[in-house]
Amino acid sequence: MTRPTAAPVAARMRLRPFATVHDGREGGWHMPGPLVLRIIAAAVVAVLLAGGLGAWLVARSAQHAALERLMERQADEVEAVALLLSSKIEQNQRVLATLAESIPAALLESPGALDVVLRQGLPAARFFDALQIARRDGSLSLQWQNGRLHEGAQLDPAERDQLRRTLLEGKPLVSGVIGSTPADGRIMFSLPLRTAEEGAVVQGALAGTLRLQSQGLLPPSAALPARADSKLVVFTRDGTILAHPDASRVFGRVGDEDGLAPVYEKALQAGQAAVAGRGFSEAVGGHVVSVAGMPLPQWLVARVSDGAASGLDPVAGWRQWGLGRAALVTACAALLAALAIAWFAQPLARVCRRASHAGGADLSGDAPWPRGAGEVDAIGQACRALLQDCRTARQEAGVLQDRFQAVLDHAPAGIVITRAGTLEVVGMEACRLLGYEPHELQGQPARRLYVSDAAYAELGRRVRAEFAAHGAFDGDVCFLRKDGSVVWARVLGRAVRDGATAEASGTVWMLEDLTAAREARRQRDWPAGHDPLTQLANREAFRQRLYALLTDHAQRPVLVRAPHQDGAGAGGHASGPAGAQEESAAGGAFRAAQAADASEEGGAGVVLFLDLDHFTVVNAIAGHDAGDDVLRHVGRLIENQVRHVGWAARLGGDEFAVVLPGCALARGMSIAAQLCAAVHAWEPAYAGRTYTLGVSIGLVPLDGSAYDVSAVLHAADMACYEAKRAGRNRVEVRRLRPEPQGAAASGSAEAY
Repeated sequence: MTRPTAAPVAARMRLRPFATVHDGREGGWHMPGPLVLRIIAAAVVAVLLAGGLGAWLVARSAQHAALERLMERQADEVEAVALLLSSKIEQNQRVLATLAESIPAALLESPGALDVVLRQGLPAARFFDALQIARRDGSLSLQWQNGRLHEGAQLDPAERDQLRRTLLEGKPLVSGVIGSTPADGRIMFSLPLRTAEEGAVVQGALAGTLRLQSQGLLPPSAALPARADSKLVVFTRDGTILAHPDASRVFGRVGDEDGLAPVYEKALQAGQAAVAGRGFSEAVGGHVVSVAGMPLPQWLVARVSDGAASGLDPVAGWRQWGLGRAALVTACAALLAALAIAWFAQPLARVCRRASHAGGADLSGDAPWPRGAGEVDAIGQACRALLQDCRTARQEAGVLQDRFQAVLDHAPAGIVITRAGTLEVVGMEACRLLGYEPHELQGQPARRLYVSDAAYAELGRRVRAEFAAHGAFDGDVCFLRKDGSVVWARVLGRAVRDGATAEASGTVWMLEDLTAAREARRQRDWPAGHDPLTQLANREAFRQRLYALLTDHAQRPVLVRAPHQDGAGAGGHASGPAGAQEESAAGGAFRAAQAADASEEGGAGVVLFLDLDHFTVVNAIAGHDAGDDVLRHVGRLIENQVRHVGWAARLGGDEFAVVLPGCALARGMSIAAQLCAAVHAWEPAYAGRTYTLGVSIGLVPLDGSAYDVSAVLHAADMACYEAKRAGRNRVEVRRLRPEPQGAAASGSAEAY
């Protein structure tokens, strides 16, 4: 039987663009993951914010347009009222001028005749509430009030001043407000009386007075508001209210009016322009205020409208634009956006579900991954590759774990790794040294390995000080074994990662049993042969041991070798006793070492003379205690480098010596170079300051012939001196070769 032909993958993907396949059959709706839910929430919030912002902008724009229309309408209104009041003032002045033309100058001295004239022939006289006629000298000729003559009536001082100003200036004038109460308030219009026969000389003055609330000025109807949400106010330049919808506010101060006070201040700052008849509008504190001026009496007309009651409040604007409908449309759009995102994210949700099943400890599952268009396939491929990498990494980690365990089980030194005071890893040799099994120490606090809390705290202080100064720890530590006995070990500690703190990355410790060494130190003659500061051999012990080495090699049979050819020629100076001489040859140290290797077979080895560079700087700045600490650390460092191939000694001060028995010249040069690099790389720190040290090394190869110890040390010292002269922190070589008796010693120096 033949298998049915499967539809092409591309055709299936076109038929189901949003479907995914798990093992060819998975479908259904899956809850989107947290990321998709956050995207849905962000989309919903964005749609709601966009809808709300759009509605707010539309309402704001409508509010602004309505405000502009209201301000323009009010400005036109107050300008019209100001023009109307100005025309009334001008009309009153014209009526008074007509009356003045009808009064003969000859009657100024006859009040009775003037009264008759005013009663019979001048109806315009009854337009004013009061008339006053003054003579040229300022005396009152006639006081006519409410259509009757009042003899002996006294004028208000402000009225008398108005008449005198008119006589002096010779032009029509309009007074300010006269009176102290609304019922008593009045305005005086005055003009000079002239006669043509006498050359237009001022003969007197005529004044007419009108009450503020008369029909000729400000009748009560002029202050009635056109709307309940606004008020029309007329006030003087000094801020006195002349007309107000509230009669109790007449003769009050403009500064007490809501919304009008700041505009009034602005009008005063504008000077004469504020009363020139041109109106302006401003929105202040929820009020719309429009002001226009009247030039002649220096009055101002203002309309104050409540912005909220005028439909300018934002909430009212939103209501006008159908906030409820806009909110409903926005919510529907947000819901549709959320559903669309959730639908389109279904392939990703299936991939996440598959990934959650593959994220356990078992990475061997081979179930197929969901497939979909575009990014889903890419994510599936990435997940499959990641799972394969995890399997490979787990296998490699297992191999590394096995290797690491082999190192722990078979290393000749004890290995311990601690973190935050806890024993994380303990090697087999360390367990043997301490008398425990590995499972008894792993995960336990390090405190159990010490005799007391005080001893543990003191060691912690030492470790912190050593790490701060040297970046590592090297010292002798007393441990408490499982059986209750104590054991001393030399401990070297370093952070697991260079540059990281021991607390953060952990610390690896190397333990070496010091039982035999400490037993040797208890011998009576041990202090006589060792330096008390560095525990290395002292100068005398070094000389004795070097003498024994030279004597032993001198007594061994020596193979006959071809004489060594040196291309530098000979010439010399005596530098050592008993026929010994030094000869030098120029050239690189490695070339000299390679050329001399053939003749060094069977030699006694090499001697190194070491002198620290810049050690006096540490002593001078950080103090002698820091200097002693540097010497101890350098002694440990040198011993660690040469302990398996030779032995070291401290000759005194900052001078050390190393003997490498049976070591060829090339190997000796390599070890000397390693010592230079190790000392130079170490940067001790004291009192927050770091120091850079170096070491100059003089090297003398020994070929097994009889030498005097003093000659060897002298030659090594001279080589060290040459190293310092050549720039410090380097190695220089000198040779010692016996010559026939009576011949002069010749020396050569080979620089590294």
